[in-house]
This record gives sequence, C-alpha cells and structure tokens, in this order.
Amino acid sequence: MVQSNPGNRPKQPSLSQLRAFVAVAEHLHFRDAAAAIGMSQPALSGAVSALEEALGAQLIERTTRKVLLSPAGERLAVRARVVLDAVGELMEEAEAVRAPFTGVLRLGVIPTVAPYLLPDVLRLVHERYPALDLQVHEEQTSSLIEGLGTGRLDLLLLAVPLGVPGVSELPLFDEDFVLVMDRGHPLGGRADIPRDALRKLPLLLLDEGHCLRDQALDICREAGRTEGAPVTTTAAGLSTLVQLVAGGLGVTLLPRTAVTVETARNEALTTGYFADPAPTRRVALAMRTGAARQEEFEELAAALREALRPLPVRVTEGGGT
Repeated sequence: MVQSNPGNRPKQPSLSQLRAFVAVAEHLHFRDAAAAIGMSQPALSGAVSALEEALGAQLIERTTRKVLLSPAGERLAVRARVVLDAVGELMEEAEAVRAPFTGVLRLGVIPTVAPYLLPDVLRLVHERYPALDLQVHEEQTSSLIEGLGTGRLDLLLLAVPLGVPGVSELPLFDEDFVLVMDRGHPLGGRADIPRDALRKLPLLLLDEGHCLRDQALDICREAGRTEGAPVTTTAAGLSTLVQLVAGGLGVTLLPRTAVTVETARNEALTTGYFADPAPTRRVALAMRTGAARQEEFEELAAALREALRPLPVRVTEGGGT
C-alpha cells in the first residue's frame, strides 16, 4: 500500500509516468501497455510505481491473474488523459508556429456555406498545403463563435459581420441573394425584380438559429415588409427549403453560390434576380484577434480569394476587421 508523507510536499509527476499509467489503465495488462507505448515492461512498472509514490495514492491493484484500477486510479486516469491531451495540443500548436500550414487546423463552417464552398476549400488545401490536417466542423453561427472563443475551433468560415469582441474577420467575397420560385411564378426569369416585391410574397425561411434566416428577414424589413406579412418557417436546411418551394408553398431567398446545387435537381424551380443594388451577404474567415497563427490565416484568406474567383461572387480586396 502506498502511503503519503504529510510532512513532505508531493512530487511532480512526469509525463512519462502519466503515459505509462494511462496505457495500463487502457489495456489493464502490463505487457500490452508496454508494447503500446514502446516501453519495456520493467520500465513501465517502475514508472507507474514512481507515479503512485509521487501522488501518495495506490492506482493499480496487482494480482497474479489480472490488473485492476483502484478507486483512486479510476478517478486519476481521467485527469491524466486530460493532461496528456493538453500536452499533445500544445505540441501541435508549437509545430504550427515553427512550420506554417502543418499540424491540425479545426475549421468551423455554417451549413449555408459548407456544401457550396468546401469543394474549393478542400481542393486548395490538398494542392497547396498538403501537410495541413484540416478538420471541418459544420455548425450554426452561435455554436461556431462559442467554439472559437473556447479554443475548440481555430478558424471559422461564415457570413459576417459578427460584431463579436475579440474576433477579427478576413473578408473573402460578397454574393447576391436570388429569389427562388416555382416555375409558373410571374417573377420567374426576371433580372430586374424590385426589392419591394418581397413585401407580400409568401416567404419560406430556415429554422431559428440560422444566420441566413436573420439576413433574409433583414432584407425583407429593408424592403418594407410588415410584421404581419406571412413568413413560414418549415425547413432545417436549404435542400428541404427549395423542395417546399417546388411544391408551390411559397418562395425563398438563396445565396447565389447555392443556386446551381439546390435548383438544378428540380425542373419545377425557377429563379429571378433583383435589380441593382441587389441584396447581398458577405462571407469571411473569422479568427481570434491576435491569434498565434494570424499570418497563416491571412495567407489562407488571400489564397481562398483567388480560388473562389470563378464562382458567381465579388471577391474582396483583402483586409480585415
């Protein structure tokens, strides 16, 4: 039984000791644990014993047939894994600082951008930054901002402005909104639709929480749409939304990058374009202000602007907020 000495300060455990203990906790077998981390079995056993001595607690119950975690071992194994994960993240960040566009980059993307821009983003990363481990997370705006603030995400691709303190934006492009209707609609095919046409149209929107819903409502208010005009919210995604439009339930607004993907599959749909100046949205990268990888993110933004020029958008000239 390991005994603590209240007269002495506890020793600081080493990372090697923590790795040995976590391996044993995962495998519950000294030989398998030693093989998993490339350590000899005697060295592994010695590291675990040294950790028990440093912490003043018995972590492992050793019998002739099997290895079990003690109650203290069960609790401390969870903490030890957290420490090792944090150290791993620290090393990844240090690697990224030493060599830009290497290591992990956790990119958050909103659902009304992801299906239409990710093919170009992924192609760019694959061709120009092959050593970058890009991990994509599709979430709504509020969740992405929370993830950026807590460090769960490194960079966001979404509609702006956000107006969030501590977050800087790297604009990529502006794109027009397009009115999508069923094929028999009188506004179908027009290229000069006035904004005030939105005042009385039966408008279908995304569910609460999508920034595209809020942007569409802002456009309608600017067009003079009254609060009493019917607005039906029945869809969680743009694909469902346009199918409801095809069924004659109303009209909707799509960002222009989404139009080809979402309307080409259904001949019952048609589009109409607004007279200048058309309602627009801006898409940007967003990062924590003063991020360690700021120069890297700025370079990525510049590369994305060039890669996205073939799309029906107006690429910005750079800069950030």
